[in-house]
Amino acid sequence: MLYLLLAILSSASMALALRLFRDPAGNRYGIILGNYLTCILLALLLAPRGSSVLSGSGGTVLMGAVTGFFYVAALVGMQTSVHRNGAGLTAAFARLGLVISLLVSVLFFGERPAPLQLVGAALVLAALVLIHAGGEGGSKKGFGILLLTLFFSGGADAMSKVFEQLGDPAENSRFFFWLFVTALLMTAGFALREGRRTGKRLVLRELAAGAAVGVPNYFSSFLLLRSLQSLPAFLVFPVFSTGAILLTLLAGALFFRERLTRRQTLGVCLILAALVLLNL
Repeated sequence: MLYLLLAILSSASMALALRLFRDPAGNRYGIILGNYLTCILLALLLAPRGSSVLSGSGGTVLMGAVTGFFYVAALVGMQTSVHRNGAGLTAAFARLGLVISLLVSVLFFGERPAPLQLVGAALVLAALVLIHAGGEGGSKKGFGILLLTLFFSGGADAMSKVFEQLGDPAENSRFFFWLFVTALLMTAGFALREGRRTGKRLVLRELAAGAAVGVPNYFSSFLLLRSLQSLPAFLVFPVFSTGAILLTLLAGALFFRERLTRRQTLGVCLILAALVLLNL
């Protein structure tokens, strides 16, 4: 459970770092690029002694690459959404992607939740719908960005479950290395295209700020995988999602004055009730 709590803290920190360090005047991929450079460095530093992250089975490389694609798409969506919809709503919809993760666990890996856990999961979904419905002045484009963030974030979490089931735990570091290498290459391509289209160049300040996103990003992924190796997915994904939402909403209200509406407040109360049921 400690791994899960630390994963929640890391996930919330990543969303807030994106909110804090984003510079609209700069190349919007600068922070993301710095983030993935940081993640690759951490994967190399934390690899088991005597092992090489450059080797590994083809399955590990493939699963890492697919997960990397989802990570980039989700992070770009989050970065775009936090300035249109706020950090709290963005985190809520990103974590609503838990539906995809739970479906994968139930349909393909035979997990069967207890009745009270089903009620808890239903409360999570109701809470997230209420939280979004309580937003003010959201445009159709803003809602579309939220939906894309939901899908890609859920796909990234689901791939962690796929690797936990089909991959080799001894290749965890290799999985993350190829994940972040894929993400880095994709982001570099996006950054170059952005620079040609807008004339906005990458600046050292934003690349350095990416470390503030990269450290929690890496440990959020790493700790989530460790949680899945000791706890059922039907517990891990809802608790991870709801905990990250609660922390992000609280920090957004305290530091960025993102006020909660009545519906959002009711949604948070439902989340608390869901957490109790999911842990029974």
